[in-house]
Amino acid sequence: MPLVLRPGRLTLDDLQAVHAGGVALALDPSAHAAIAASAAVVQRAAHGDAAVYGVNTGFGKLASTRIGEGDLATLQLRLIRSHSVGIGEPLAPPVVRLMLATKAASLARGHSGVRPVVIDTLLAVFNAGLVPWVPSQGSVGASGDLAPLAHMTLALMGEGDFLVDGARRPAATVLREAGIAPLALAAKEGLALINGTQTSTALALHALLSFEPVLEAALVVGALTVDAARGSDAPFDPRIHALRGQPGQIDVAEYYRRLLEGSAIRASHRDADDRVQDPYCLRCQPQVVGACLDQLRHAALVLLREANAVTDNPLVFADDGSLLSGGNFHAEPVALACDAMACAIAEVGAIAERRIAMLIDSGVSRLPPFLAADPGLNSGFMIAHVTAAALASENKSIAHPASVDSLPTSANQEDHVSMATFAARRLQPMIANVARILGIELLAAAQGIEFLRPLASSSVLESVHALLRKTVTPMHHDRYLAPDIEHAAALVAGGELARILRMLPGLPALWTPA
Repeated sequence: MPLVLRPGRLTLDDLQAVHAGGVALALDPSAHAAIAASAAVVQRAAHGDAAVYGVNTGFGKLASTRIGEGDLATLQLRLIRSHSVGIGEPLAPPVVRLMLATKAASLARGHSGVRPVVIDTLLAVFNAGLVPWVPSQGSVGASGDLAPLAHMTLALMGEGDFLVDGARRPAATVLREAGIAPLALAAKEGLALINGTQTSTALALHALLSFEPVLEAALVVGALTVDAARGSDAPFDPRIHALRGQPGQIDVAEYYRRLLEGSAIRASHRDADDRVQDPYCLRCQPQVVGACLDQLRHAALVLLREANAVTDNPLVFADDGSLLSGGNFHAEPVALACDAMACAIAEVGAIAERRIAMLIDSGVSRLPPFLAADPGLNSGFMIAHVTAAALASENKSIAHPASVDSLPTSANQEDHVSMATFAARRLQPMIANVARILGIELLAAAQGIEFLRPLASSSVLESVHALLRKTVTPMHHDRYLAPDIEHAAALVAGGELARILRMLPGLPALWTPA
């Protein structure tokens, strides 16, 4: 059965399915009446005498230029051509799928004035598995994501390109082979397609959904490190976190309690341990990662609202026939959410790097120096930690907020912009860095556990250790470690560790259904 698009009522579950691919989309029939009513308003305006922005006028600073009725279709065609100026690598297919779906859902709310054929074409392209070739750079996230959405629209018109099996192919050929008629635009339709925040929102959702298994892996790996360092589980006592009342902190502490439950390693040093407190990188994990979780949950709410929003301009109100110019295309909510996500992503990596540093420091972890079996002859994890430090530092620089920048465009008509598209696009390399930091920590924590044998960790953490050992053996002496890091990072980013975590019953969900 196809996934039914209910305009204004998309869920994170729906968006996750679109992102993953392999689903077909169908429009909720209840949307048809509103679509037809708003299209009728635009058609009346197109044939009327009054100047209406985007219908019979130029765009941006050229809004005072009146366009004759015979040129209205040409106006929309040339708008798309002139705005298709993006550069850089193409956006990933999951991002473009989200763009197609959320643009269709937005237009289908009946406030954009497009004909049903516009939405039908978006859905036909999606359902055929076609991915418009959309360059990743060229939007400032202000009057909508103009350039990327123009490239998407150009492909629908048969003038752009599609990405087919990693190669760029002419849109006219691809549409013909798929049996889809190229879209011919009517009044306002080009503007409705390129005004909007669907690119920045899709990029941000791509990051949110990509980071969820990485964050879950961070909880698993962080717990394994607690046991490898023979840390205490007392800081995860629910009474501590209830007194503060921060929801993310409370939930993260519960994750750690469940992950460490039944550990023989923990039982072995519960009494007569001369260490009074663990370092912050162990003890404050609920406070740090929980705060990150709260930021990510807030971002998920903002992005869900934005995915359901009508963000083009002007907006059509069929109940009284009015067309109102506003600024819903300004992507400031997305930009600020992405900046919060960037800080959260960077912090998850930063505290993981500190845990690695703690594990290799024999004065703190009480494990052999650098986790080497024969320190001196072997360097162990000395330089693997340097790699983690480099990645954590890189993320700190990338995490600088994009939303505080603005560069006026369109002859100062668009004099404050959000930079949301870059704010969202820069999250993917940050996530990749965190996955590799956690991969290094996973290797180090597993190595630490080896030195504590025959004691065992909890059953769930032992399953994590066993999963790693299927591809990475213990390090008895120095060896080529880079492939091991990539194997471990793949377990983080690929969701294997997240799946182990999700098998624990009764745990709170992060931000999408388990």
